[in-house]
This record gives sequence, structure tokens and C-alpha cells, in this order.
Amino acid sequence: MLIGYARVSTANQQIDMQLEALKKAGCEKVFTDVASGAREERKGLEEALSFLREKDCLVVWRLDRLGRSLNHLISLSEKLKKMGVDLKSIEDGIDTSTSTGRFYFTILAAFAEMEREIIRERTLAGIEEARRQGREPGAPPKLTKEKLDTAKILLDAGHGYTEVARRLGVHRTTLYRRLPIDKKVT
Repeated sequence: MLIGYARVSTANQQIDMQLEALKKAGCEKVFTDVASGAREERKGLEEALSFLREKDCLVVWRLDRLGRSLNHLISLSEKLKKMGVDLKSIEDGIDTSTSTGRFYFTILAAFAEMEREIIRERTLAGIEEARRQGREPGAPPKLTKEKLDTAKILLDAGHGYTEVARRLGVHRTTLYRRLPIDKKVT
């Protein structure tokens, strides 16, 4: 039996193309996830693995939909092998029922991990460059200087942290982190 697995990283991405390819490949059942490929624990993947039986084949659109960590992909491949289940990647032309397919699987898994590392390195370099230019990367702080000044006034007037946080639209923990120690007397 051909069992499909499809994954997108975020809810903003479309899974339809993968589902169509798995249907065309003859998958009788398809499991899905909306989760990062770096996460090893994914509900849809776990369900697919539980559903698979000996002589079945797990089919994915591309290998990177299964995972991006070489160790995880190899671990999954070994688990499938012990279960007597083959792995097929439609776009990558991999079919682990053959020795050539197992070889290509190992090579492509290494490339998927390298791609993830390159993205990580670029992200870290961008963060470093932003800091070098005096900019703090990420979203602007929710507690602006004006809101912080308002919080101090309200706290001095006897209002509690929970009430002040609610009025300013921030979490109470944010107030604790941003206020000087002498203001933290409740």
C-alpha cells in the first residue's frame, strides 16, 4: 500500500501541490503536518508511521518534506527498513527498494541538511550585521518608552502590575523585565 506524507512549514504555505502529486503517485491514504522540518516530532508523521505495515511504501513529494536533519532522515530510513517499509520521494527520484535509491537518499539528505545550515548561517550573519549597524533585529518592543513612563506613573499611584499590564496591552512579565528594581515593590 502506498501511504503519502505531506508537510508545510507554516499555515501560510500551500500543501495542495504535494497532495496532488501524492494522489497521482497512487497513495491510498495521506497524512499531513504544518510544522518545521527540523522538528522530529510531528503528529501527522507519527500517525503515518503507526499506520504503515510491512511491504507498504511511504511516499513524499520531496525529501525535505520528511525532514531536514540528516540524522533524523537516516533514523527514519532505518526505522522504515526495520518495519519492512520502503521510502519513495517523487521529485527526488528516490526509491529505497533499490540500492541506488538508498545511495541517492543518503546524498540528498546530506544536501538538505547543508541547505538548512546555510540558511541558519545567513540568518545569524544578518542579525550580526544589524547589530553592527546599531539596529536591534526582530520585532520592535511592545513596551515603548512612553508606555514605560506611563507604567511607572500608574504603579507609583498604587495600581497593580496586572492592571497596568492590561491597560498598556503588554504581559505582566514584560513590566517586570523592563522596570528598575525599586519599582518592583507590590
